[in-house]
Amino acid sequence: MANLLSYKDKQFKVGDTLSIHYKIKEGDKERIQIFKGILLKIKGDTPETRMFTVRKITKSGDGVERIIALSSPYIQDIVSLKKTSYKRSKAYFIRGLTEQEIRTKLYHTKKTK
Repeated sequence: MANLLSYKDKQFKVGDTLSIHYKIKEGDKERIQIFKGILLKIKGDTPETRMFTVRKITKSGDGVERIIALSSPYIQDIVSLKKTSYKRSKAYFIRGLTEQEIRTKLYHTKKTK
């Protein structure tokens, strides 16, 4: 499926909030940087070409998107923080929304009577 991502026996869908632990090398030192954001899209057919885009909102209100290759040796771990009920293959519509609007559209389920 185009909207499903598998990493170390974990499944992630488009719209989930993820925490990506990314290894960064600075000179001769290494550290882990955590990038928390919403999974926007998944691209690629095979595990070698699979890439995904994650978007976060900074404290100043700017949106930052990061494209990461799934086969990258710098990925330490991917953790799911929130699951969604979103069913489409891309979540580009969140680019123009505020954080409150994103929460209501992605994570709230409609109550049935």
